[in-house]
Amino acid sequence: MEEKQYLIDSFSIEESWRIFRIMAEFVESIESLSKIRNAVSIFGSARLKPEDKYYQMAEALGRILAQNGFSVITGGGPGIMEAANKGAAEAGGKSVGMNIRLPFEQKPNPYANLQIDYKYFFIRKVMFVKYALAYVILPGGYGTMDEFFEALTLIQTKRVKSFPVILMGSEYWQGLMDWLKNSMLGHEMILPFDYEMIQVMDDPEEAVRHIKKYVIV
Repeated sequence: MEEKQYLIDSFSIEESWRIFRIMAEFVESIESLSKIRNAVSIFGSARLKPEDKYYQMAEALGRILAQNGFSVITGGGPGIMEAANKGAAEAGGKSVGMNIRLPFEQKPNPYANLQIDYKYFFIRKVMFVKYALAYVILPGGYGTMDEFFEALTLIQTKRVKSFPVILMGSEYWQGLMDWLKNSMLGHEMILPFDYEMIQVMDDPEEAVRHIKKYVIV
């Protein structure tokens, strides 16, 4: 019984200290990002290489955003994230990488001139929304979809002020858009407004023009 109680007490102490670690990560993130202005959060696969057309699309997007006075925020890893950070940094813009510690895939890319390291996914996700004026989603996997649908849910439920949500790469996203229209909207699981929140584009310059309609830089 004494050993069991000791284990319970040890677990309780560890859980209490975890709260302080979470608080510390929030504080560090807010202090690091509080001076960032006019930021666009960009998402996409960590697995794409520089020769991929979507990597090149993300790099062009990061560059054009920086040239138009926007900061770029990514997950800080390789692939699409690296490309967007690279475009922004090489154009002289603020390039933020919010890296999450994972056992695979995720290693910080060298193009973020502000690098923040996270242990907790949920803190990182809060920061993506808190400091973003728009979301641009390029082709990716589960993590990309998670960020995409969370943004839509927050806007739909009015937990955040509405902001542009852009899918880039129409060929990749067309099947999803068809499913949302035919299944979700078709069965009235979402409203027409919910579907119309999403803009699908292929041209980085068009995406930046669309964002600028809603933002004063």
